[in-house]
Amino acid sequence: MNLPFRHTAPRPLSSPPATAPVRHAVADLRLSHFRNYRDLHVVLDPAPVVLFGANGAGKTNLLEAVSLLAPGRGLRGAALADLSRERPNGPPAPWAVAAKVDTADETRAVGTALEPATEDRRARRAVHIDGESAGQADLADHLRVVWMTPDMDRLFQDSPGARRRFLDRLVAGFNPDHARNVAAYERAMRERGRLLKSGSRDAIWLGALEQRMAGHGVAITADRRATIARLAAAPHPPAPFPSAGLDLAGELAEWLATSPALAAEDRLIAALAASRDHDAVAGGAAHGPHRDDLAVTHLGYAAPAARCSTGEQKALVITILIAFAHLQALHHGSAPVMLLDEIAAHLDADRRAVLFDTLYGLGSQAWLTGTDRQLFAALAGRAQFFHVADASLTPEPKTAA
Repeated sequence: MNLPFRHTAPRPLSSPPATAPVRHAVADLRLSHFRNYRDLHVVLDPAPVVLFGANGAGKTNLLEAVSLLAPGRGLRGAALADLSRERPNGPPAPWAVAAKVDTADETRAVGTALEPATEDRRARRAVHIDGESAGQADLADHLRVVWMTPDMDRLFQDSPGARRRFLDRLVAGFNPDHARNVAAYERAMRERGRLLKSGSRDAIWLGALEQRMAGHGVAITADRRATIARLAAAPHPPAPFPSAGLDLAGELAEWLATSPALAAEDRLIAALAASRDHDAVAGGAAHGPHRDDLAVTHLGYAAPAARCSTGEQKALVITILIAFAHLQALHHGSAPVMLLDEIAAHLDADRRAVLFDTLYGLGSQAWLTGTDRQLFAALAGRAQFFHVADASLTPEPKTAA
C-alpha cells in the first residue's frame, strides 16, 4: 500500500483564508524554571508565532515547553531532570509549564510540571487540566501539537522507533485514545518481559499479558494504517515541494491488510506465546506494533526517502506535516499547533513562500524559529514576531515590515 498525496493549487500569498478557521491555539503561556527561563509569561493570539534571535537565546526551549503540553517527552525527548533551570547556588528548581488553550468553544487551563523524587517514588511528570490531576494521555484531548526539528531532517536515516513516534503523533491527532493504547501496550510488554526474565512460565499470567498486548497492539497498528490512508487523500504544498508515498511496513500491518482485526489479534497472541523462550533471552518481544515502520517514497524520483538528499528529506517531512494539518482542519475544523524549529534556514525562497502561504491559509498557530528575521519577512503583518534574547521575549508590532 504505497499511498500518494494529491497536489492542490496554492492560494495567492496575499489572500486571506476562504473562511475564518476555528480557533485552536495557545493563548497564554507561562514558564517557571524551565531550561534557561526563570519566569516567563506571554500572551498570544491565534496567528503564527515567529521567534528570532541568536543561537542559544532560548527559542527552541520555548517550542519544547509547548510540546510538553501534548503527551510524550516533548520535541527533544529529554529526561525530566534535564528540563530544570540550573541555579548557581543550589540544586535545579522543579520546572513547570502552564497554558490557556483556546479551542472552538472553550478555553482550558493545561499544565505540566516536575514532581521531585521522594523516599517513596521517583521523580515524575505531573499533569493538571483545569486544576484537576490528569494523565499525560489526557493532554491529547485538549491540544493537538506536531513538530519538526533540525534532527528530523534525516528522519528517514534514523531508527524505526523515531519514525513510529513521528507517525504516532499524527495518529493521536485523529484518535486521542491512541496514546493510551500505546502506553497500555508498552506497560504490558514490560511486565511480560520482567516475568520472562525472572524465569517464570506462569502460563495463565503470561497469557493474560499477551492477550492485553494483542488487543492494544492490533488497535495501534490499525490506527496507524487508517492515518496513512487518510493522508493519501489529503492536499499538501504544491511544487516545489515533493509528492510523497506512505506505507506501513511490518508483520502486524501485513496481517491486518489480509485479515480481520480479530483474526490478527489471535495470530499475534499465538506468535507471542511461541516466542517466549526467544524473548526471555533477547528481551522485548519478537512480534507486535513496536516493530512497525513508516516507509516513505519520493514519488518524483521513485526512490525511498532514505536515498534522497537531506534537503529533499526535509521537504518530504514538511509535505507530510502539511497534509496532516489539512486533514486536521477538515476533521476538527482547525489546524493543529505546529512547532517548526529552524524551518526556513535551508529552504530556498520559493519553498519558503509556499510554506508560509500554506500555514497562513490553514490558520495554524505555527511557531517558527530562526536566527535571521528576514527569512520570515513574507509573514510580516500576518504573524506575531518576538525577539528572543537573554531568556526574555520582546514583541514587535504586528504590522512591522
